[in-house]
Amino acid sequence: MAIKVKNNNVGIAPRKIRQVCDLIRNKKASEAIKILRFCEKKEIAIVLTKLINSGLAIANESNKYDLDNIVVGTIFTDEGPMLKRIMPRAQGRAYKIRKRTSHVTVILKEA
Repeated sequence: MAIKVKNNNVGIAPRKIRQVCDLIRNKKASEAIKILRFCEKKEIAIVLTKLINSGLAIANESNKYDLDNIVVGTIFTDEGPMLKRIMPRAQGRAYKIRKRTSHVTVILKEA
């Protein structure tokens, strides 16, 4: 039995989120939150901490899980919709700017 928590349309590129996801994969939830607390990429760490805390709240409310044994089993990010913008450049040209978004999924399981 696993707890699946998802956050769609996070305004951060998936490549950047994957770097932080690799730090906490297969770690205990309490240890993962400690790692995220001191992570240099603060905005990403806040998003992932909120997801893990949400999963822990679901586990606490269902009374089926022991909170001390919950592990971040699977954590991954997929590409979300891309916001397309235009940056004016010299001599009337226009460069495309692609603002990438992400869908983050965290699956918590009991060890």
